[in-house]
Amino acid sequence: MCELFGVSTSEPVRLFCNLDEFAKHGGASHANRSGWGVAYYQDNDVLLIREALPAAKSPWIGFLETHGLTSQCTICHVRFATRGAPSIVNTHPFRRELGGRMHVFAHNGGLRAIEDELPFESEQYRPVGQTDSEYAFCLLLQRLAPLWQTPQSGVPALADRMAIVARTASDLRKLGAANFLYADGDVLFAHSDRRRFDVDGEFGELRAPGLCLGDTRELVKGMDIKWPVTETAGILVASVPLTDTGWTPLDEGTVVALRDGDEVARTMP
Repeated sequence: MCELFGVSTSEPVRLFCNLDEFAKHGGASHANRSGWGVAYYQDNDVLLIREALPAAKSPWIGFLETHGLTSQCTICHVRFATRGAPSIVNTHPFRRELGGRMHVFAHNGGLRAIEDELPFESEQYRPVGQTDSEYAFCLLLQRLAPLWQTPQSGVPALADRMAIVARTASDLRKLGAANFLYADGDVLFAHSDRRRFDVDGEFGELRAPGLCLGDTRELVKGMDIKWPVTETAGILVASVPLTDTGWTPLDEGTVVALRDGDEVARTMP
């Protein structure tokens, strides 16, 4: 299945990544060959680099591995296509503007008949590509839009945003595996569901956990973070633990909100 990786820190950190090597740690060296992408937050905007090619064939990966880019919030995704051809419009992460800032979304799983089961509530956001993942992102933004478009300025209350993210996650879980990372420029939300783990070169049955939280500074080959100071707080999110220690699995249906390297909210199903 697809691989997700997210970083939330109190100070900007430099992430050096080789997503081809990273995917191998998840046992997906044979499968995750449909594209890759990395989103780096800078204030309210996002630098998004993505390709619909295997990471092993990309000259961009060599640049990211040797130079790295700096951010307090980063979302990475390596794709195994289940719906929608390998193309740039179907490559995660996806981004849209809402409330004067960029929102980013990446998903792992499959959501059967999402258009029929969860029809759009408005036409404000529509998919550019053909994936169920982008459809889910547009649905989430439609539900969040009223919070961000009120006359009052500023970021909506976290409790209000969290309630909508958790409700949408619950709706998505009924349709299949719905692990996702979603960021709005203030908070990185992570929803853990179930995923298919590699079993002897094949994908097994869906089971929890779909995501794990990490507080370690040690990472597997393919991911390296240069921390500016030892006091920098940081929380990592990954589809599978990236080291033998320092990782906590998230129960099925859990949504956590991360800001500046700290967990600031959590909901359980």
